[in-house]
Amino acid sequence: QMQLAETGGGLVQAGGSLRLSCAASGNIYGLAAMGWYRQATGKQRELVASITSGGTTNYVDSVKGRFTISRDNIKTTVTLQMSSLRPEDTAVYYCNANTVINNIRRDYWGQGTRVTVSS
Repeated sequence: QMQLAETGGGLVQAGGSLRLSCAASGNIYGLAAMGWYRQATGKQRELVASITSGGTTNYVDSVKGRFTISRDNIKTTVTLQMSSLRPEDTAVYYCNANTVINNIRRDYWGQGTRVTVSS
């Protein structure tokens, strides 16, 4: 079983920056893509950004140019650098990681960390 430990988050004024990190531990065999999702109150969870084991990144349009996702060299920690934050970025952010073994994908989730952007 893989565990995901998130750090970061908090309260920031609009225009500010925050960094979220997520470290995978335990059984990381087959670890493939990692990323961040968010869920605002009353809304569905959405993908914010993801990065494959090869370094290919993907962002939701609303954060392009403001957020940067990266992974460490051993590829078990993912970081989301968030800049120029807006009130609409307020949400609980969840780390996600998936493993692909024998073409079967399994998703793992962190416990979530709250990001609040004040106007």
